[in-house]
Amino acid sequence: MNQTTTAICRHVHLLPFATLLPVLAQAQGLPTLEPPSRGPGSGIMETLQNYGYDMILLVALLVIATMFIGVCYHGYSVYSEIHSGRKTWGEFGLTVSVGAVLLVVGIWLLTQATEIL
Repeated sequence: MNQTTTAICRHVHLLPFATLLPVLAQAQGLPTLEPPSRGPGSGIMETLQNYGYDMILLVALLVIATMFIGVCYHGYSVYSEIHSGRKTWGEFGLTVSVGAVLLVVGIWLLTQATEIL
């Protein structure tokens, strides 16, 4: 006998348990699919459009979060350059204020874009 046949013969006593496994693994308590934020819609196409709207909102949120992280990173780099003498507090204030304005404009533009959908 080769090694494969020997390994199979050693585990033959587990065969009755393997046949009962589908009976034991019944799906109980699975979560249900949450409807889209605009509601399930009157048909499959409208439901898919509503799910697409939710996905676009999620992408818009990720864009804003990325912008926020970018503004914070740039503000921190300017702040760290203040201590080495390469930047001033005025440049830091300008960086923070321009970053805040960019975030507000970005949020406003993405809000307008999602309302068009």
